[in-house]
Amino acid sequence: MCEIAHSTVRKAVRKITQNEPQERVEELMSASTRILIGLGMGLIGGVSFSLLDISADSLLPSIIEPIGTLWVNGIRMTVVPLLMALMITAIAGQETTGTIAQLGGKAIALFVTMIVVSSLFTFFVAPPLIAMLNIDPDASRSLLERTTTAAVGSSELPPFRDWLVALIPINPIRAAVNNAILPLMIFTGLFSMALLKIKTKERAAIVSFFTAIKDTMFVLIGWIMLLAPVGIFALVFPLAATLGVSAISVLGSFIVIVSSLIVVFTLALYPLAAYIGRIPLRDFTRALAPAQIVGFSTRSSLAALPASFTATEALGISSRVSGMVLPIAVTLFHFASPMGRTAGTYFVASLYGIDLSIYELFIIAAAIGLLSFYSPAIPSGGLLIMAPVYISLGLPVEGIGILIAIDLIVDMFITAANVSANVTVAAMLSRSRS
Repeated sequence: MCEIAHSTVRKAVRKITQNEPQERVEELMSASTRILIGLGMGLIGGVSFSLLDISADSLLPSIIEPIGTLWVNGIRMTVVPLLMALMITAIAGQETTGTIAQLGGKAIALFVTMIVVSSLFTFFVAPPLIAMLNIDPDASRSLLERTTTAAVGSSELPPFRDWLVALIPINPIRAAVNNAILPLMIFTGLFSMALLKIKTKERAAIVSFFTAIKDTMFVLIGWIMLLAPVGIFALVFPLAATLGVSAISVLGSFIVIVSSLIVVFTLALYPLAAYIGRIPLRDFTRALAPAQIVGFSTRSSLAALPASFTATEALGISSRVSGMVLPIAVTLFHFASPMGRTAGTYFVASLYGIDLSIYELFIIAAAIGLLSFYSPAIPSGGLLIMAPVYISLGLPVEGIGILIAIDLIVDMFITAANVSANVTVAAMLSRSRS
């Protein structure tokens, strides 16, 4: 067992070669199998516990939960140095800034296009599906009474002007400490491009330093990922134990609808990777699975970033492409967020008996699609951007509290879809450069 663990760590940090992708895909499939076992055991154990109705043992989920938090924290502690190292080695390793500008421009164009398509898909498909729900007004009132709306008021975003000014950090170190990823990445990108203007010898020394940091982070991540089945079990068990099988039918139906929409749209990414990225569909599916599972379990694209980068390596995607595209994607690109949040807004309107015109439905989809680029990169962060939309259209802001209450499951699907889209964009751009 120890030999297998050491072999996994060594392969996780070894640079991919032309004849190695299939071997790496098989290794990732083995890892995803172990992770799926942890996920399944957590779900089965949590639901079984919820059915026992033994009050004396009610502390068990709260005892197990910190183990999952520790595992997620272990991944998160590698994110800032890994993001900086990936971007610096990807950009400063180029010969000219022209290549960087071209790749960055293509990435942003793809992000915007995919967000527009995502928003339009939800605009056309979600309203008729949500209209099929049989919503009992009495049940709606009961739900509202059980909803904690204080979370909405305490999670206000800063004004747009303040957010815009904060994009250029006064102190990059403070930005790293405060987990202000987007300002930190802007500084890192500018720093990396400035490196291209200094002497080759000095630039090589700095790139070599950050290459060593990147490789070290992947060794550390390899150790952490060996504990993934335990960590994911500890994350899923308390959730399943809390929800049990007694979900309210209306909320359960909405969760099924929006999750199905996200799954369908995520599956549409696979032909893009196969056709445009020219990656065998089977290899793409198997390599992407571990990153999807980590994203699904942690609800954080940042936490899934190491697994996403490993997936791009297994698929033979250039590290110069993935090292630049993935950090930008996790900070700006929230592929499935417009689907989940727009459908949620339609659901709230239906729940409160508010009829929306076609124009209002379109405005909601467009506004949430645009604001997704402003969404904090944290679990359920997309919900924090919706209050201005609700106020401007006269929708009850209390409805966001209901969405927060059920967002655990929806956000899992959203994050898994976001992770899938990030790797797909890297695959498409990698092929366009070859």
